Amino acid sequence: MSKVDDETRQLAAMAYGEASPDNVEAELQALASILVRQRDARGYKDIASFARGEPTFSFVVNDGNKRYAKPMKASDQEIEKDTGMRRAVAAAKNALAGGPDMSNGGWFWDGADIRANYKNHFKVKHGIRFSEPSHNIYGIEESTKVVILYRRIKVRDKNTGTVSVKQGEIGRYGHVYQSTAAHGGTIFWRLNPEYLRLTRAKEYK
Repeated sequence: MSKVDDETRQLAAMAYGEASPDNVEAELQALASILVRQRDARGYKDIASFARGEPTFSFVVNDGNKRYAKPMKASDQEIEKDTGMRRAVAAAKNALAGGPDMSNGGWFWDGADIRANYKNHFKVKHGIRFSEPSHNIYGIEESTKVVILYRRIKVRDKNTGTVSVKQGEIGRYGHVYQSTAAHGGTIFWRLNPEYLRLTRAKEYK
């Protein structure tokens, strides 16, 4: 195995730390692809800068996660002998090279916490929808709800010249997050295109 450079190691460690213990290749690849996409979208030059600048995006870097620490401390030889770490490094290399994206265009992810903390989960509160039944690996309910956006419109009466203000509907959406894939113990998400269009939100936030 060739020497693992710093960028690859950092990315592999983050993907490894976020992934479920089964070390599913597709899950590791999807996580690595999202991390690189987020790095680029937010304008960071490398994964380490991204991890420092966005500490709440991937908590494994700072919360004492043992899986994250393992590949960060491991020698190249130890990585080569460990199936999970070896897969994580391969996933990192794939993402950095612009290889196949197993997240299918995702920007975010969730593990088992979305089931354990369902009622108080941020995404659930804002509306989730599964684009494919197979993505619902935790058997949770969708939390779709219609949100209507309005704008104020000034209307002038031609006869009296008086101006009144009325509300006009801009549009509506039923959820903020929609699934793009699910591998291992992780569900991957993107923002609903209709939500993005109506709110002009950024797809990576």
